[in-house]
Amino acid sequence: MKIKLTKLFVEFLESEQASGIILILCTITSIAIANSLFGKYYSDFWHTKIGFEVGGIALKYSIEHWINDGLMTIFFLLIGLEIERELYIGELSDLNNALLPIFAAIGGMATPALIHFLFNMGTETQAGVSIPMATDIAFALGVLALLGKKIPVSLKVFLTALAIIDDLGAIIIIALFYAGEFSLLYLILALGIFAGVLILNSLGVRRLPFYLIPGVVMWYFMLKSGIHATIAGVMLAFAIPFVRGDEESPSYKLQHFLHKPVAFIIMPLFALANTNIVLMENWVQGLITSNSLGIFVGLFLGKPLGITLSIVLAVKLGVSQLPSDMSWKHIIGAGFLAGIGFTMSIFITLLAFDNPDIVQSSKISIVISSLVAGIVGFIILSREETSNVDNPLTK
Repeated sequence: MKIKLTKLFVEFLESEQASGIILILCTITSIAIANSLFGKYYSDFWHTKIGFEVGGIALKYSIEHWINDGLMTIFFLLIGLEIERELYIGELSDLNNALLPIFAAIGGMATPALIHFLFNMGTETQAGVSIPMATDIAFALGVLALLGKKIPVSLKVFLTALAIIDDLGAIIIIALFYAGEFSLLYLILALGIFAGVLILNSLGVRRLPFYLIPGVVMWYFMLKSGIHATIAGVMLAFAIPFVRGDEESPSYKLQHFLHKPVAFIIMPLFALANTNIVLMENWVQGLITSNSLGIFVGLFLGKPLGITLSIVLAVKLGVSQLPSDMSWKHIIGAGFLAGIGFTMSIFITLLAFDNPDIVQSSKISIVISSLVAGIVGFIILSREETSNVDNPLTK
C-alpha cells in the first residue's frame, strides 16, 4: 500500500529530524560547559532574572523560566496544531489507521508509569510517575533520519502519530496533576478568553492576530492561575480555524510558520537551559535511587514492552493490523526509540520536583536512558531489511 504524505507532514518530519540532531549537540555542549571552569557562570546566566512592566503588570523571571513557561508555550501551540491536523485529516482521522498508534501509545504510557510507580510507591518521588511516559518526537525522528532508506515510510508515520498521542497524554497529565498555587479567578479569566476565541472561530474570523493577541492574554491568566501556562498554547491551537486544512487555512499558515523557529530555536534553547547538569562526585549513586531506576527502567524497558504488547493485543483481537511494509522487528525498534523521553520528560521533571538534587539526578537518568534506548532502537532497525515500497521522503 502506497502512503500519501501531505506537504506539511513531510515538512514537519524533516524539521523534526534535523532538530533531533541539533538537540543532541546542544545537550552535549550544555553538559560539557556546566562541568567546565565556566560552569558557575553558565548556570548563573540561565538563572539571571529579566522582565518588564506593562500597565502595572510586572513580569520578572529567570531566563530559564521564560524559556520553560514562555517559549515552550509556543512549542505546545505547535504540538496542538499538529494534534488538530492529525485528528482532522491525518493518520488519526481514520479510526482504522489510528487504532494501531492509539493502542501503542496507551501501552507505551501506562507501562512506564506503572514501573515508576512500583519503584516509588509511597515515597517523595512518587510525583515523578509521569516522567517516563513521554516520547521526544524530535530525537526519535532524528534517529530514524540516520537510518535513511532502511526505514519504511509507514514506520515514520506510525512513530509520529504515536509521539503525538503521547504528547496529548502528557498535556492532559500536566493540566490535571501538576498545578501550582491555584487561583480560580485567573482560571475563569483564561477560560473566558478561550471562549471568546472559540466564538471568533464560529463567526468565521480567519485573521491570525485576532487569535494570537488574545492568546497572549490567555497565557498570562493561565500563568497566574497555577495551571501550567503552556496549556494555553494547546487551547489556543484548537481555537484557531482549521477550515479545510489547506494552505489558505489559518491553522496551516501558523503551523508552517512555527516549524523552523520551534525546531531550531526554541527546542535547542530548552535543551541548553535544562541540561545544565553538574556531575557531582556522587552523581553515580544518584542513578541507583528508586526515582532514577524508575525513570531508566520505565523509558528503556517499559516503553518498548508496553508498545509491543499493546500492538500484539490489538492484532490478536483483530481491531488493527500491521502495515504491509512493517515487521515486528520494526515495532520493537520503534518501541525503543519511543523510550527517548528527553524534552517532555525533563519538562515534567521540572513540574514534579522542587528538590534540586532530585531534579538533577532525574535529568541524568533521562539523558542516559534516552541515549541507551536510542542506540538499541537504532541497532535493531539498522539490521532490518526494507520492503520494496515507494518512499516519497527518499526520492
